[in-house]
Formats: sequence, structure tokens, C-alpha cells
Amino acid sequence: MSVILNTDLPDLHLIARGKVRDIYDLGETLLIVTTDRISAFDVIMDEGIPDKGYVLTQISAFWFRQMEDIIPNHIISTDVKDFPAECQQYAEILEGRSMLVKKASPLPVECIVRGYISGSGWKDYKSTGAICGIKLPAGLVESDKLEEPIFTPSTKAELGEHDENISFERCVELVGAELAVKIRDVTIAIYKKARDIAAAKGIIIADTKFEYGIHNGELIIIDECMTPDSSRFWPMDSYQPGGPQPSFDKQFLRDYLETLDWGKCAPPPPLPDEIVRKTGDKYREALVRLSGTET
Repeated sequence: MSVILNTDLPDLHLIARGKVRDIYDLGETLLIVTTDRISAFDVIMDEGIPDKGYVLTQISAFWFRQMEDIIPNHIISTDVKDFPAECQQYAEILEGRSMLVKKASPLPVECIVRGYISGSGWKDYKSTGAICGIKLPAGLVESDKLEEPIFTPSTKAELGEHDENISFERCVELVGAELAVKIRDVTIAIYKKARDIAAAKGIIIADTKFEYGIHNGELIIIDECMTPDSSRFWPMDSYQPGGPQPSFDKQFLRDYLETLDWGKCAPPPPLPDEIVRKTGDKYREALVRLSGTET
């Protein structure tokens, strides 16, 4: 499968290019095409990761199906044969990496849930003893499991900007008290179910993030669902708290970038072929372990 960094579908109306996804407006619906772009520290790398768009789409579809008893999602179909006629000429590009979805009004927050202490949460805890204002027990070490998952929302930054962790009170200010409580409870419920499913397959989901929108007055989950881009996946058989963990996600890429003298802003540094290959291997392994689907 060749690397697709950008899509150019001239008979369709492109309305946005995100860090990873190209979005086309089809009138009543949207077409979301997941490219092989990869970002780290909110900067898009120049190199793509082979099969990444396929992996993200298939993992999202897997999880969306698993969570339908908790919350509806935005997917209409992931089968190109179901897409409108104007999409069919692009079937070869779209196959396996695209979703026909409902239009929704996105909420202005990203909904992060943490079951383990890692990443920015670990940095926050080290300096304040809390994450997003949630006080945690003293003496935790990096990658420790938390007694209960915590909801730690963040802002949704513009492309190239950095998301900022916010308190639940700030989340209430942004979306209203009733909706804030609902997205917190749904986020934790999804995480707990996914955590148990993944554990049976030898994977720890350390943390993950979701986006929600309103469609016909109803809260639905949109964008992606528990992919290696939006989650930390750790192999259970090598889990050892007290430091960073091996992972099936882009933490591998972040760890490499942390070794460079790079200011974490554009332009990105070039990625060696080995880093590109190993990152792709980790994404593919996550898909195989979780869903049994091969690329």
C-alpha cells in the first residue's frame, strides 16, 4: 500500500485538512479520509507512515461498534460501495481508509480519560500533585495505575497550536453543566469497557481521548475512537511501573523526537527510514491484537 499524505478528489468539496484527516462535504453527509500523515507535539511530520490511515480507520470502526450500547457514533458506512455515486471514481484511494459520516456540531473540548499516570498527566502530577486540578495520592510513580479512571478534558487547539489541559469547572463553562457531566460519565464508561476488552487481548489502554458532537439534538461520538493516535497502548506482559512503557502507538515516535535538539515547532525534523518503519509496525500490531484484522 503506497503512502498517502494528501488526497486530491477534485469532484468533491474539500472543507478541511486536519493533522491526519481530509474532510469532504457531500451535502447531507461528510466524507472523512484518513491519510498516512502523522503528527507529534502538534507538528505534522513530512514523512507518512505506511498503512496508517487504514489502521486508524479499522480500529475506530472496531471500537465504535463495541460502544454502540453506550453512545451512538457518527458512522453511516465504511464500505465505499455505500458511498454516494460521486465518490465511486475514487474507490481505490478511499477503500479501507474512509468513513461516510453524519454531520454534527463538535463540542469545543477534547475528552481525555486516564487510567494510568503518563505523558502530560505525569508532568502535571510531578509539579502539582494533581492532574487538571484532580488531587491524586502522594508517592505515585510514572505509569502507575490509578485507583479509578479520571476525566481530564482539554481545549481543542487550532492546527499547529497546543491543546491545554483544563479543569472540569472550565469544561462546564465551555459546554454547560448538564452536558459536561454527560460527556464525563460517557467517557469513563467507554474507557472502562474498552479497558476490559483490550486487557483480554494483552493490551493496557493507559489513556485515550474522544471528541463528541451534537446531531439532531443528540450527543454522539465523532472523529476517531481509541486509535494509536489518540491513545497510549501498552503491552501487558512487559508492564512495569516506574518509568515509560513500550507502546503500540506514536509514543515511539515522540520518544525518538525527544532525543533531538528540536524546538517542537514547524518545520519538523526528517525521520529516518527505520523510525518510519518501526512506527508503522507498532500501528499494525495494535490493529492485529485488538481486532484480528491484518493490513
